[in-house]
Amino acid sequence: MNAPPDELDGAKVICFVVVTPAVKPTAATTHRRDGQVLQPARGLAICQYPGDSACYLFYCDENWAVRTDTFHLTSEDAKSQAEFEYEGIRKYWIDMA
Repeated sequence: MNAPPDELDGAKVICFVVVTPAVKPTAATTHRRDGQVLQPARGLAICQYPGDSACYLFYCDENWAVRTDTFHLTSEDAKSQAEFEYEGIRKYWIDMA
């Protein structure tokens, strides 16, 4: 899986991680879209919309299409949420330059 584009859904990508077999989905949360339970994400991206001080954790498919998201006041909060859902993922984040 390649790196995401610079923007997802109009928000600037701050950092991202590819979900690999090295991390384990915890099943601590369930994400739904249109009433259907979503499978674990293939990639996660922490993004920020222009003029917004908060950020979003985007849960993406293998093509970096956003499937769902969660809102966070800081990128650290978003990383903590990702770790809650994907054990061991914290050390794999890549900052966008």
